[in-house]
Amino acid sequence: MYARSTTVRGTPPAIDAGIDYVRETVMPTVRDMDGWVGLSMLCDRDTGRCIVTTAWADTDALHGSAGAVAAIRQRTAEILAGDAETEQWEIALLHRRRETHHGACARLIRADGDPDRLEQVLETIRTALLPRIEELPGFVSVSVLVDRDRGRLAAAVSYDSRLSMAEAERAGMSLREEFSGRTGTAITDVAAYDIALAHLRAPETV
Repeated sequence: MYARSTTVRGTPPAIDAGIDYVRETVMPTVRDMDGWVGLSMLCDRDTGRCIVTTAWADTDALHGSAGAVAAIRQRTAEILAGDAETEQWEIALLHRRRETHHGACARLIRADGDPDRLEQVLETIRTALLPRIEELPGFVSVSVLVDRDRGRLAAAVSYDSRLSMAEAERAGMSLREEFSGRTGTAITDVAAYDIALAHLRAPETV
C-alpha cells in the first residue's frame, strides 16, 4: 500500500474550517476513486500545522489519483491559510489495537537514514520496538511510512487521549533513543497532533 501526505503550515484560527472542508469535500471525493483505502487528518492547534494523508492500494491508484486531487489539495491549503507540501510514501507497517475515537491524538516521528539499510530499520521496528509500543498507555495504533529512495520514514503512534500520550512520553523518548542508536537513523522531528479525521480500511501489515 502507498500514501500521499500533504502538510500545510496554516494558521490556528483556520483549522476548524479546514477540517470541515476535508470531511465534507475531500473525503467524499477520494473515497470513490479506484484503489482508495483511507484518509486521515492530523492537526496541531497551537501552530496551525495540519497533515492530510490519503492511502492507496497500489502505485497505480496512487499515481492515478494525483491529477484528480490537485485542485482540492490547493483549496485545502487556501482554507488553512498556508502552503502545501506533498510527499509520497510506501506504507511499510500498519497495526491497530482498536479504532480511533473522538479525543484521540498522535505523536509523529520523522527520521532520515541510509536507504540501503531501510529493511534492517523496519525489521528492528517490527521485532524489537513494536511489542513495547503496544504496551504504552492508551495505545491505539502505529503506522510507519517510508520513502525508500531517500531513506526517510515517518512513524505515527496514536493514543486514546492527550493524557495517555503524556503518560507514555518518557517511555516513548527512551524507545526513540534506542531506535536511533540501534539503526543509525537520525530523528529529525517529533510533534504531537490531534487526530481530526481517521477513515482507514487499509489492512494491517503485521
